[in-house]
Amino acid sequence: MLPPIVEFRDVAKRFGNLVVLDGINLSIQRGQSIVIIGASGSGKSVMLKHVVGLLKPERGQILFDGQRIDTLPERHLMPIRQRCGFLFQMGALFDSLTVGENIAFPLAEHARMSPSQIRLTVAHRLLMVGLPGIENQMPAELSGGQRKRVALARAIALEPEVILYDEPTTGLDPVRADVINELIVKFQRELRTTSIVVTHDMASAFKVADRIVMLHEGKLIIDGSPQEIRDSPNPIVHHFVVGEADEKELAVLKG
Repeated sequence: MLPPIVEFRDVAKRFGNLVVLDGINLSIQRGQSIVIIGASGSGKSVMLKHVVGLLKPERGQILFDGQRIDTLPERHLMPIRQRCGFLFQMGALFDSLTVGENIAFPLAEHARMSPSQIRLTVAHRLLMVGLPGIENQMPAELSGGQRKRVALARAIALEPEVILYDEPTTGLDPVRADVINELIVKFQRELRTTSIVVTHDMASAFKVADRIVMLHEGKLIIDGSPQEIRDSPNPIVHHFVVGEADEKELAVLKG
């Protein structure tokens, strides 16, 4: 039996006196679409950064495909990172490069391809996100939804095994957000990727997830199917899912 593609073992992380992750245990299987929910500042993006070694835990272990990576030096992390695609919250496109050059960047850096092969790959990735023929446009010429889709085309340029999505629908209207959701589902199905999605958008979470976990005060307080999350009697989970402030927060507002 193959090991989980990503595994957290008793992972703890703090910034100064702020405990962000406190004994996290989580196994993510190949081909799974897992969504991490939680309040702003609860440590969701911090978990993503641990997956690719951008952050190191104070305690515990991070494993990728059965290999411990939290102790690896930077130069040995590159092969791991090449197996991952990362969609950053704001897209993080290079403003001085064209759309085509943005998508070609990881190919030119890490793939042994001729210029003509790179051009063909770029065209194919743009077709996959529904934006064919815009290679020569600049990021500033695109809408927010188009920029996010170009960033997604770049994230899949190297055919990653795992795609990390950091708040993929932030800043988008509901229709454009749903396009991103459809692409997440499409890539998991067609590319057979593992999806790890950080979001507070519950419509997105329920659409793309096989499994949802919730972070609260540094701990995972629930781990289940979308239906199990909907039906959870835990008041913290319930208030988050339906978007309601709890009674203590309302009491403070009322004075």
